[in-house]
Amino acid sequence: MTGAIGTGEAGVARPKGARWSVVVAGLVLVTGCVPPAPEPVVTGPQPAGECAAVLDPEASFSAGAPGLCDSYYPQAGNGGYDVADYHLDLTYDPRTKTLHGVATITATATANLSSFNLDFVGPEIESVEVDGRQAAAEERDGELVVTPATPIPTGTSFTTVVRYGGKPRGYPEASGASTGFLVTDDGAIALGQPQSAAAWFPVNDHPRDKATYTIAITAPSDLAALSNGVLTSTEDADRAGFTTWTWRESSPMAPYLATMVVGDYRVHESTHDGRPVILGVHASLPESVDTQLSRTAEVVDYLQTVFGPYPFDALGGIVVNASIGYALETQARPVYAPSFFRTGDASWVIAHELAHQWFGDSVAIHDWREIWLNEGFATYAEWLWSEHTASASVQETFDMWYGMFDQRSTFWEVTPGDPGKQNLFDQAVYIRGAMTLHALRRTVGDDAFFRILPEWASRKQDSTATTAEFIALAEEISGQELDQLFQDWLYTPRRPPRP
Repeated sequence: MTGAIGTGEAGVARPKGARWSVVVAGLVLVTGCVPPAPEPVVTGPQPAGECAAVLDPEASFSAGAPGLCDSYYPQAGNGGYDVADYHLDLTYDPRTKTLHGVATITATATANLSSFNLDFVGPEIESVEVDGRQAAAEERDGELVVTPATPIPTGTSFTTVVRYGGKPRGYPEASGASTGFLVTDDGAIALGQPQSAAAWFPVNDHPRDKATYTIAITAPSDLAALSNGVLTSTEDADRAGFTTWTWRESSPMAPYLATMVVGDYRVHESTHDGRPVILGVHASLPESVDTQLSRTAEVVDYLQTVFGPYPFDALGGIVVNASIGYALETQARPVYAPSFFRTGDASWVIAHELAHQWFGDSVAIHDWREIWLNEGFATYAEWLWSEHTASASVQETFDMWYGMFDQRSTFWEVTPGDPGKQNLFDQAVYIRGAMTLHALRRTVGDDAFFRILPEWASRKQDSTATTAEFIALAEEISGQELDQLFQDWLYTPRRPPRP
C-alpha cells in the first residue's frame, strides 16, 4: 500500500495517516512525531504461546476460535476451519445505497466443530445455512457465530450460505475513514488494509486463510462493476436495468485483497502475454490518467526480470474518484487514489503496487507484525524502477535516505521487523524496510541478491511467509550468516552502520 500526501504526490511509499512533508530531490518525505520505539527483539517472529486458535483435531466437539492470535490483531480471522473458496453474489443499488449478498463459503473443518465464527460487520443477516440446513447464527462484536444443525467432524468439507442485506454499517477499528465499504456519489468502493473484507461479506479475515474467489456484482447497467481476477462474463441481470459482472480469482487470495468498485468508469480491455488486462478510470478524471495507467504492462514486464514470472492470471488497475488518500495492492487489479496521477508520472506508484503482486499478494505475510515483507519489498521495487528509468540509481536513493536521518532521528526508533500496531504504516516500515534489502544486497553481492528475490517469490508462491524464512533462504543462497545484519536493520531502534 502507498499513500498520497495532502493534495500532492509522494515519491515514496507513504501510508495513510502519516504526517511527513519534506521535498528532497523531487521526492516528498514526511517527518513528524514518532511514537516511542518498541523494545529490541531477537531476529524473527517469537512464539505466541498458548493460542486459542490452535485447536486439537482429536478433541471432542467444541466451538471454533474467534481469532487467529495475530500479534497485532488477535481477533482477526477464526480458528477451526480452512476456507477453500468464496462465491459472492452481490447486488449494489447506488440509489438506495443498499448492498444485498449471498456468500457461499466452502471450507474444511480442522477440528471437531460444534460451532464456528465468521468475521462480519456488514448489513443485516437474513439467513444462514450449513450444508443445506438452517443454522443458528448470532452476531457478537464483529463475529457471526454459526451453530450448524449437526456438528462438523475434523476433516469434513462443508458449505455455508449466508444471505444478508441493507446499508453497510462501516468497519470498527478501521485504520482510517477510507477503510471498509465506502459509498461514493455514483457507486461504492470496498477497500482497505489490514482488514476490510468483513465490511461487505462474511469471511475468515486474515491472510493466513487464503482462498479462491468468484465475485459476481450486479449493478445498474450504466455503471461498471469491477473486481479481482479474470472477467468471466457480463450479462443482463434478472432485475431490469441491471447487469451482472462476474469475476474469478483462481489463485489463493488474502481477504483484504478482495475488492469491488461500482461507478461510472472508462474500462479498457486488452491482453498482454496471453493475460487479460483490465484498466478502469473514473469518467470524471482526465484521460491523461488512462495514459499513465496504461504503463501497467510495461512495469510488469520489467518487474518480471527481477522477481520472476508474474504470479496471476490477469492484471490491471483501477483509479477511483474518491479521496481515499492511498493505493492498495488488491490482487491482480490495484486500486489507486486520483492524487497519484496529478503530476504526470505515476509509474513509481504503479511499480510499488504491482511489486506487491509478488510480495504481499502471492507471498502473503503470516502475521501483521511482519508487514515489512510487503512494504519494504514494494518500496525497493520503486527504487529499482527509478534506476531502470534512469531517474536515480538504487544506491543514490539509499544514500539520500540514510543521509537524511542522522543517528538522533526518531526515524530509527521504529523497527520495521516489529513496528508495533500503532506504527504499522510508519514510513520506517517502508523506507527502512527497503534499506534492509539494500543492506542485504551490499552484503551478499548482486549475484546472490538477484537469485534470492525470485527464489523467494517462487518458493513461497500462493502461501504465507515469515521473516525467519526469508533470512534462512538468504543464508542458504549466499552461504553467509546474516542474523546480525537483520538484527541491526529490522529490530534495533537505532541507526545501523552503513553497509
